[in-house]
Amino acid sequence: MLTFAEKSMILIADSGSTKTTWCLADTRHKGKQYIQTSGINPYYQKEAEILEKLIGEFPSEKPGIEAIYFYGAGCTSPVVNQVVAIPLSEFFGTEVIQVNSDLMAAARSLCGHQPGIACILGTGSNSCYYDGKEIRNHVSPLGFLLGDEGSGAVLGRTLLSDVLKKQLPEKLISLFYEEFHTTPAEIMENIYKKPFPNRYAAQYSRFLYQHINQPELRDMVSNAFRSFFLRNVLQYPEALLYPVHFSGSIAFYFSELLKQSATSLGLQTGKIVKDPIEGLVDFHLEGYLLNQ
Repeated sequence: MLTFAEKSMILIADSGSTKTTWCLADTRHKGKQYIQTSGINPYYQKEAEILEKLIGEFPSEKPGIEAIYFYGAGCTSPVVNQVVAIPLSEFFGTEVIQVNSDLMAAARSLCGHQPGIACILGTGSNSCYYDGKEIRNHVSPLGFLLGDEGSGAVLGRTLLSDVLKKQLPEKLISLFYEEFHTTPAEIMENIYKKPFPNRYAAQYSRFLYQHINQPELRDMVSNAFRSFFLRNVLQYPEALLYPVHFSGSIAFYFSELLKQSATSLGLQTGKIVKDPIEGLVDFHLEGYLLNQ
């Protein structure tokens, strides 16, 4: 097992608003050690808060790290990325630090050095055309209110709407309330008055997974994926030339319906993974080995 005292290490991180998965990787022997801390997002946290999290949650024995490659939600521009890079540099004492978006994490993890369409289907959704080096085309996901087709948040929102408007069979509506012990008033409160309605809605996507054999719910998920492809992926001319890859829990757990929806539109599905971290680690280790 690796220890944080060893040299020739790089640190790769994949972060969302809730959690960050770190991998300390040995560039010589390709050994790996994983740890998890809470999420880092520069849209919600300042430099001092991020540094405080690192001090409080990371092991106190700091590794001798050659480079840090951090990928995260909210890391969308050089200025914003510095909010993450500065505390990372201060905490680890590492000069080589690259901060990129979670979409770049998906692209590098899924496509490696090959061109392809990289997609994220988790709480939110996103997509891009990646040429093997850079993201060359990107359709904005627009977030929970205007977009995020195919995401857990939108699946949950659609389910909640159909339950409240009684668009589903009575047996499914009764089953929903039996499983979640909630009320229409509580749902409305969480969606319209409390923070992070997207996260609240996304939790209900598990009801769809647990009862996916119900035709109405199966159609709901299939229609959501079809909308994701039509409004996002098919806007890339390259989508009909290269595989369409996915990361995220929704893509992973609903992979059967995702593949069916893609095939019906003439798309070829590639990799479908729950988490991009393994592919990211391999991407960076390969780069080090090629440069030796």
